[in-house]
Formats: sequence, C-alpha cells, structure tokens
Amino acid sequence: MEALIASYGGTSDSETNVVSPIAASEHDQSLPVPALPSPPIELLNPPNSLGTFDYLERNTASRIRSFPHIKGNYALHVYIPVFIPSGRKEELAHFMKKVTSIIPGLHVVDIDVPLLMLLKDEKLVQAALGREFHISLGRTVPIRVHQIDSVVTMLRQKLQLQNPYLIDFNKWEVFVNDDRTRTFLSVENTSGGLVEVRKQIQSVNEVYKLHNLPEFYKDPRPHISIAWVASDISQSLKRVVEAENGKYINVGGSSKRCMFTCKFSSIVCKIGKKTYNICGSQGQ
Repeated sequence: MEALIASYGGTSDSETNVVSPIAASEHDQSLPVPALPSPPIELLNPPNSLGTFDYLERNTASRIRSFPHIKGNYALHVYIPVFIPSGRKEELAHFMKKVTSIIPGLHVVDIDVPLLMLLKDEKLVQAALGREFHISLGRTVPIRVHQIDSVVTMLRQKLQLQNPYLIDFNKWEVFVNDDRTRTFLSVENTSGGLVEVRKQIQSVNEVYKLHNLPEFYKDPRPHISIAWVASDISQSLKRVVEAENGKYINVGGSSKRCMFTCKFSSIVCKIGKKTYNICGSQGQ
C-alpha cells in the first residue's frame, strides 16, 4: 500500500487552503499531463485491509497549509458538514467519470488517489461520495493556543440557536484557491438555504474580527468541493461543467431543479486535530 501511495502522490488542500469564490481566470490553461497508468484495482484492498471504508479512511491526503507552521499556532476551520444523499451519488459519479476522461489528474477531495482509479470500482465510488463534505463558513486561519477557548465560546454564543433548514445544491462550479495552485470541481448552493448560510458566515466573521482574524470573502458563494486537480486549469474545467449545468439552469439563469438537497444539521469548528460541536448534532 505504501508503494501505491508513493506512486500516486498528491495532496488536497480542501481544509487548509482557502478556495476563492472567484471561479476561472480570463486566460485559458492547457490540460494537465495525463496521470500514471492505474494499478490493478485489487491493490486497493490488500489481504490485511479492513475493506473499502478502511482504505479511504487510512489513505486521506495530507494537507498543504496556506500559512507557515509556527509552534503554538493551530489551524482553525468552521464549517457545515454535508452528506450527499444516496440517490444522487450515481448521477454525480456519472458526470465525474465524464470529467476524468478529459482531465485525468482529478482527485477526490481528501483522498490521495486519482479519481480515475476510484471510478473503476463502484464500491469505492460510493464510499468516496458517502464521506463527509463541508461548506466553509470562514477562512482556514492560524490561531494561538490562548485564543481557542474564546473562539469556541463566542462561536457557540453566536450560533447556538439555529433553526432547521434545507440546503439546495444547484449547479457544478469551478473554484481556484488563493495562490492558484489548485482547481476545484464543486457543487454550489445558489437558492434554498443560501440566505441562512450567509447569515451564519456573517456570525463567524464577527467572531473572527474580534480575534483579529481575516474575515471571509465579501460575496460568499457557499459550496462543497468534490474533486481537485493541481494548478490553475479553471478555464478548461469550466468548459466541461457548463454543458452539464444546462440540465439544471434555465437560459435566464434560474434553476430548473436542484442537483440534491441536504438538511442543515450542525456547525463544526475544527482547531488543529480537535473538533468542537458548535451547534446541532454531528453525523449523517
């Protein structure tokens, strides 16, 4: 397994590198060099493996920080956990297979294995899409150890009373991280639940501001990132998703139907390796 991971090295920065809400740049980019040939699928589950979910849990990608590590600093990330409904996974996987035929370098967010390889096995695809995704409510930033209790307490004070609501994910979108080293294939929330999510982002901003932390983007576009590829190939990837979005978006820009809907259940604050439940209950 170590040899497999070594051959297919790569990292996801979905948690520590902030994704810019500005989609593609104006300049086209050439397609990435095709990925290495896929190894035999049986290597994904060696004899001592506990199975598909064990594999996905043990082989998550390492993080790339958008800020240097300093002793006493901890990465802060506030987010809404999102789980894709079972009935929508097949449709998403079908489009992802189409995308990888054009851009083979894609990886599923948080999994250090090429998406092209996972798509060869239905169980792996279902497991990959069945994991927890997230809507970021604030930038991922470093905080000092003495700030932790204050940040968590204030977040709970601001966000503890949250009424249940539904979040609609309406279209595929392309985002690029701030230093333009990663391009993300994402699903954006543009209608149901958008007002509620933006209010929660504003509450997180207020806590950040009180701790002299950088606030979120002025025009936040809530989304979950499904897959990523190294470098800025936003224009190439954007062309691929535009045709798919035609199934969900009318000519005037309004939604025909949503891709999937999930219920808001909780807000989570992750600081370093520790997770704090801010409101609601964690889980699917």
